[in-house]
Amino acid sequence: MTLAGFLISALPPACLSAYGTCLWTPVYGPINLNPRVFDMSLDSVRAFFASHAPDIDVIVTEASSATVALAADAHGVLPAQIAKTICLRVGERTMLVVTSGIARLDNRKFKDRLGGKPRMLDADEVLRATSHPPGGVCPFGLPAPLPVYCDESLRAFDEVVPAAGATNAAVRIAPQRMADLTGAEWVDVCQ
Repeated sequence: MTLAGFLISALPPACLSAYGTCLWTPVYGPINLNPRVFDMSLDSVRAFFASHAPDIDVIVTEASSATVALAADAHGVLPAQIAKTICLRVGERTMLVVTSGIARLDNRKFKDRLGGKPRMLDADEVLRATSHPPGGVCPFGLPAPLPVYCDESLRAFDEVVPAAGATNAAVRIAPQRMADLTGAEWVDVCQ
């Protein structure tokens, strides 16, 4: 990483207005909406599939699919078929947990299985860890390997629809194939 890149990555999003527009969200706080960042994220996912599963197309829609409800509408599936990816930290370990769109983490199960209480990362931490913006987070095209866990709630479906690196991009994939492609471990951590 260049010195300029390091300095930019260390600045809070409000300071990055020269590089892109910031949006304040009540859940994630400020999100840098720099289109170059999102294009790179989507490109990393496209490159991942071109290399590992060229038969899977990245679907880009006009409509936002940044939430489970929006994604289900955009792709014509049940909300439960959306594979939501949550970026969490347990102690010093950052990980991705992929669950059914309507599943909720069970803190007791999570702690028993993964060794601690999960803490959701804020938008900047998510972007740094995955290169994907909130609403486009997925286990594909990551800048560095992260542990990926697929929750059993996904196995109820032959096909799920996870995001693909942008708030309007997704793929259609069998849950087991997603787990195989990402090296995910199956867990039961939801209610």
